[in-house]
Amino acid sequence: MAQFKVGIIGCGKPWRSEGATGFGMSHAHALGYIESPDAEIVALSDIVAENAKAFQELRGGDRIYTDYHEMLATEGLDIVSISTWPHLHAQMVVDCAEAGVRAVHCEKPMATTFGDCKRMVEACKENGAQLTFNHQRRFLPVFRKAKALIDEGAIGEIERVEGNCPDLFDWGTHWFDMMFMYNNETPAEWVIGQVDMRNHRVVFGVTLEGQGLSHFKFQNGVHGLLTTGGGSQHRMLNRIIGAEGTIEVGLNDEEPLRIWGKGQSHWHKVEVEGGIHGMDAVQLGVIDLV
Repeated sequence: MAQFKVGIIGCGKPWRSEGATGFGMSHAHALGYIESPDAEIVALSDIVAENAKAFQELRGGDRIYTDYHEMLATEGLDIVSISTWPHLHAQMVVDCAEAGVRAVHCEKPMATTFGDCKRMVEACKENGAQLTFNHQRRFLPVFRKAKALIDEGAIGEIERVEGNCPDLFDWGTHWFDMMFMYNNETPAEWVIGQVDMRNHRVVFGVTLEGQGLSHFKFQNGVHGLLTTGGGSQHRMLNRIIGAEGTIEVGLNDEEPLRIWGKGQSHWHKVEVEGGIHGMDAVQLGVIDLV
């Protein structure tokens, strides 16, 4: 018998299937729980019962609920994955924590307001619940190899990390996560940020900036820079600048990782499996959570 009972809130339809409105992240979460010998999916909740039934046929789950409150009150769950639209995250996380769930694994973006983000963290702290978010890229080989090169001293001590992407909520949170990983999860000392909303757009119900800029400093002196929006689309996606070299991630599909390291006179391609995308990483992240 598995050690942890798992519930899923928001089943949806698999990515790229007929009628799908998102990436079907709950299905990716489920594959991780299925792979883990310590976890068992026992309950599913979706406001559309047909979605939950279809999910059950593919991924398992003993019981189905159309009201997640009833699931939380009935099942005595250890872990809950939340894969709903962002504006629903905060209350669902709070409800899970207050129901005694031991770990909540939520899709990003965390929430649509800073106030809701703080409310989620406070509720989990008060109730002793672990709160994690699906920033799966840190489990992809290309990013893990970049981190390994840093740890090996291939570019000397880190001085600066940079990233760029289309927007903050839907993509940029990944790059913040990667920057913290590159710098050994060192906390930030200060941050300066600005967004331009004149040419905004909406994705999954979240308003996204037209342009954005975040400059920050970690407590160990390393600086970070994230630019978002159309004007920020440089060739690379991540750049790690060290005292003796530079690493770039995401240059293109043919060269997802390259280094200009100690004693080198030009860029060198680093052989690595895969690129910057991959649903397998979601599964690995869930296994790590368990």
